[in-house]
Amino acid sequence: MPSSIATSTPIDADQRSRIDARHDAWFRGLLKFCALLVLAALLGAALSTLWGGREVLFKDGFHFLTSDTWNPVTDDYGALAPIFGTLVTSLIALVLAVPVSFGIALFLTEIAPTWLRGPVATAIELLASIPSIIYGMWGLFVFVPFMAGIEPALSDTLGRLPLVGKLFEGPPLGLGLLTAGIVLAVMILPFICSVMREVFQTVPVRLKESSYALGSTTWEVVWDIVLPYTRSAVIGGIFLGLGRALGETMAVTFVLGNAYSITSSLLMPGTSISSAIANEFNEAVGIHRSALIALGFLLFVVTFIVLLIARLMLRRLARREGN
Repeated sequence: MPSSIATSTPIDADQRSRIDARHDAWFRGLLKFCALLVLAALLGAALSTLWGGREVLFKDGFHFLTSDTWNPVTDDYGALAPIFGTLVTSLIALVLAVPVSFGIALFLTEIAPTWLRGPVATAIELLASIPSIIYGMWGLFVFVPFMAGIEPALSDTLGRLPLVGKLFEGPPLGLGLLTAGIVLAVMILPFICSVMREVFQTVPVRLKESSYALGSTTWEVVWDIVLPYTRSAVIGGIFLGLGRALGETMAVTFVLGNAYSITSSLLMPGTSISSAIANEFNEAVGIHRSALIALGFLLFVVTFIVLLIARLMLRRLARREGN
């Protein structure tokens, strides 16, 4: 009897090992399929927009990229104005949102009392859950009149400075690149702030306590301990917010003014790639529709370039840190 048990045990172990190996192979195949499915969907969307805009891109691609003319009557289209508006509004949003997000995340993780951290964090998450159409309506009915009231003061003060004066010239319309950039900053702020707050909380407490024990101030702890420890994740969160700003549609459409022009003033109306598509796609036919689909492909390209820059920056930081 003991001999039969001894001879059956290795057989059962071999069968179990083969079953586990088969299950692991199935699991790896399923995960690989999911990853390839995401890549296939992204590649399919990019190729479909490229094929849909072929009438404009392949016919006069260089003119389409360098012209700021947009005339559906004569079928003369240029993507320079939407690209300019997309990049400028996203840059304004990033410049305004990153310092505020950093301050809020730093306050919640290092300075705020325990009873205050929960409500403030909940309010930030609530901002992230508000639909973009609500931001657009708020921007149009509340923030645009407010901006129209303070733009004369901006022109009278900042408009007289020698280097940045041209950025604040123009009539007090309320609608414009600056207004759209500020609304975008409010929209991307909770995303950047949430990422920063989460990564700041991953810093080991012993590192910060050791720095405080050596006589460091809160700012020195943040600058010398927290930021170096979380630098890569912070940059990733910033580019996550930038990606959201580049593709935002409805809120920008409400407050940007939708004018196909390139101007040096931030107070003047402009347009973006997403707002141009949202405004005109419903009634576009023929070459007009091809031009709008080509704008969608260019938005893919711009977003890909931004993400590529982020990856290169993160790789450079990792190489500098010795990883």
